[in-house]
Amino acid sequence: MTEAGQIRARVSAVNDDIVTIRLLEDEEGSFYPIIKNEVVLICPHRSDKGFAEKLQAEVLRVRYGEADVQVFENTRGVSIGDGVEHTGEMLSVALGPGLLGQVYDGLQNPLELIASQHGFFLPRGLAVEGIDSQQHWSFQPAVKIGARVRAGDLLGSVQEGRFEHRILAPFTLRGTAEVSWVQEGSFTVTTPILRLQLEDGREREVTMQQRWPVRIPVNRDLLREGYSERLFPDQPLLTSIRLIDTFFPVARGGTACIPGPFGAGKTVLQNLISRYSDVDIVVIVACGERAGEVVETITEFPNLPDPRGGTLMDRTVIICNTSSMPVAAREASIYTGITISEYYRQMGYNVLLIADSTSRWAQAMRETSGRLEEIPGEEAFPAYLESAIRALYERAGMIRTNDGRIGSLTLIGTVSPAGGNFEEPVTQATLRTVKTFLGLSADRAYKRAYPAVDPLISWSRYLDQLAQWYDRELEPGWTKQVREMLALLRQGETVQQMMEVTGEEGVTLEDYLTWLKAQCLDQVYLQQDAFDDVDASTPIRRQLELLLLLAGCLNRLPPLADKEAARGHFVTLTGLFRNLNYSRHDSPDYRGYLAEIDKLRG
Repeated sequence: MTEAGQIRARVSAVNDDIVTIRLLEDEEGSFYPIIKNEVVLICPHRSDKGFAEKLQAEVLRVRYGEADVQVFENTRGVSIGDGVEHTGEMLSVALGPGLLGQVYDGLQNPLELIASQHGFFLPRGLAVEGIDSQQHWSFQPAVKIGARVRAGDLLGSVQEGRFEHRILAPFTLRGTAEVSWVQEGSFTVTTPILRLQLEDGREREVTMQQRWPVRIPVNRDLLREGYSERLFPDQPLLTSIRLIDTFFPVARGGTACIPGPFGAGKTVLQNLISRYSDVDIVVIVACGERAGEVVETITEFPNLPDPRGGTLMDRTVIICNTSSMPVAAREASIYTGITISEYYRQMGYNVLLIADSTSRWAQAMRETSGRLEEIPGEEAFPAYLESAIRALYERAGMIRTNDGRIGSLTLIGTVSPAGGNFEEPVTQATLRTVKTFLGLSADRAYKRAYPAVDPLISWSRYLDQLAQWYDRELEPGWTKQVREMLALLRQGETVQQMMEVTGEEGVTLEDYLTWLKAQCLDQVYLQQDAFDDVDASTPIRRQLELLLLLAGCLNRLPPLADKEAARGHFVTLTGLFRNLNYSRHDSPDYRGYLAEIDKLRG
């Protein structure tokens, strides 16, 4: 690493946001050292202002005497010969109390603070602290003088909203250290709260804030040193969305993707998952999506009531890099979001990260790769696209720390394939990585069948993995019942295709009943009204009750003489179940509809 704040290189070429720098030589004739992923500051010269702006950039490739860097801002005015400062740090984020409720850009600049100071247009070269260094937090130590700690151990806590923000020993700590001094009280995140006596005799001051490079998993060294342990996900992430929890579950600490064309309802679906999922912390990365959709999320979340109390923003962090923001920062934004998510997981919280969308992130990588003149892969995406996607999703998971805390990070990425083509490289690479695939359908969205997840193409590998939990917590044989229902949907689709050719007259009464059963299952169980206070969220116990009731009605039909009688029966049955979905559990209306369904079933 080099000393920060001095010119160590000069700009030698500019290609949009890719800048080539020529390293300068020191007194001994050697090039000043630089490493991959190090952050440098490019200083465009202004005759009237001098070095007024310092543009943050990240080193992508190092050659003899030169390096290629990607600039996170507009490179207008950058010219050959401009000075370059080395920071000696990799691209990092600040981790500490004060993250919740914030809206950041891809480099952890707080957008609300910048807007209050500079208006709606963000100035170039602006660097703002990710965490307010003036705010005081009441620190309660959990260790005493003489205690021995290792990286990631609990040192104390502060109250961050309704959450206990656990202050952990620095993740960079090596070996065991002894607490030589600790204080209790109200301090800022930059005030020393504790001193550690290291194994080599040196002392290290610890604050409530630490920095971590975003491209390295927070728990990488902790897992390697045995301070943390990866656990096998054995519980579902309950979203209260019937189609997901019952048919295509996502494990807590697992991975999922939601691909779909424009207008298929990705934004509403991810907002429902964020609001009702059984998690503590939600991190949303708006990576390259349209600014209008992101603005809607930012303005709605502070006003949406959280089922657990307060507003949804109280437990949410938003990383915002829309399509109108620089491409390089868009590529970095997902890593910023996942690093913050890993930090809260390390405290022992259940975290949900929604990346919207990984397609825009991959496109940002494609643009950068093209400007670096790397050998392209399929559809000009970089050859390392699949390995980059795998490395991203592998950072999800459930862990247990050496003092028994258990935390999880569930990663759900939305994919926006052009024209809804699921065969394109990003979707295919994602499908080979994740374990739950929730494919959105333009046809279902056109029919107003929301959530527009197509049950005939979607799948979940967690269905078998979580079978023991479902059979133990819900109903023995639950997984078998679900598979029978999925088979019914496929049989109904087969009959539907036959009827499109021959009409209703061309199928038997038995096949027609199969189609009606599948239609009823789809309309009353798979579809939910996101704008109804009751139907928008169905607890898992109510899902169990509803599915068993519906299965009983479909398996025990009254005598039906012909197709007309069958159609009338299912129209009535479907209407009763829909009204049941809109009724609060155990209310008079709810019990009344149950009685009518029992009467209809005979």
